[in-house]
Amino acid sequence: MKNLSKEIVQRIEKISRPVKIMHVCGSHEHTIMQHGIRTLIPKEVEIVAGPGCPVCCVPSREVDECLYLAREGVTIATFGDMLRVPGTKGSLADAKADGADVRIVYGVNNAVEMAQNTDNEVVFMAAGFETTAPTTAAELVNGPPENFSVLSSHRLIPPALKFLIESGEVNLNALIEPGHVSTIIGTKPYEPFSEKYGIPQVVAGFNPFDVLIAIYMVLKQFKDGKAEVQNEYKRAVRKEGNIKAQELLEEVFYITSREWRGFPEIPNSVYEVKKEFSDYNAREKFDIEIGESKPLVTGCICGPILRGVARPEECKLFKTECNPMNPVGACMVSKEGTCNIAYRYGSFDPSM
Repeated sequence: MKNLSKEIVQRIEKISRPVKIMHVCGSHEHTIMQHGIRTLIPKEVEIVAGPGCPVCCVPSREVDECLYLAREGVTIATFGDMLRVPGTKGSLADAKADGADVRIVYGVNNAVEMAQNTDNEVVFMAAGFETTAPTTAAELVNGPPENFSVLSSHRLIPPALKFLIESGEVNLNALIEPGHVSTIIGTKPYEPFSEKYGIPQVVAGFNPFDVLIAIYMVLKQFKDGKAEVQNEYKRAVRKEGNIKAQELLEEVFYITSREWRGFPEIPNSVYEVKKEFSDYNAREKFDIEIGESKPLVTGCICGPILRGVARPEECKLFKTECNPMNPVGACMVSKEGTCNIAYRYGSFDPSM
């Protein structure tokens, strides 16, 4: 593998050109930083991280919704990474410290089991991209207890990419697409970005060799004058994706427009629970009153980082006031967050 990686780096060097490639996957950023991939490739090949951390993308409003329910006595079940994501008036960790019943679960099935063993209302904060949304859908189809509901924070990657491309803020030239998401949605949803905007794309796996191959494949498309969606991760991703999972998503959710953290409202970018399953939709089940919701003014630049126009090292709070033990912004909370990864693996600058 070491010799193969060296050969791929040499091939990258031979066809290198100034290019900005965005990926949208926390696992990709982890691999890139852990293995120093940015230091191995020519500086003119720039790899930027986009909104690839689902927890980081949850906006203050949705955290505030859960905080309201928690402080009204509802049991909140959520992933551990969500606990310290900031809302307008603190985090779920703060609510838990104040006595609210906030519990960490490993999946929606754990939250359903929790509801089966209590008379209290249980709300699962369903954060995640297309990768985890089918598990939420499956539980609702199976008919959970009456005291169970979800607050859907599931988001879709392709609409966010469309927003970034059309905004022109990042000036990206190519995309490395997320392997996990693509196992569900396949490669077809990415095709318009190549056809309409002339952007080369590669769906990639997660080991260092996968990422290097993807970078080479992107550069090879430029060399050959092509712009298409190529699948490096064929061992897991099919063009059509997971049809059964897609059918579950279509049965349970409809797609609507909503803001992301660091973004304005992105059209058609969020899964919401359909009317047929409204008994399990926390937004329909409870009268949630949160008023105006906006991020705390802290000096954190998580928004620009999620949009790929800034790096953690550019934030004045990075590694000082903001660190994994005391995260000021959402990008430092999760191990998939760009700031958290940069804190653990050091500088992204090949010259340092």
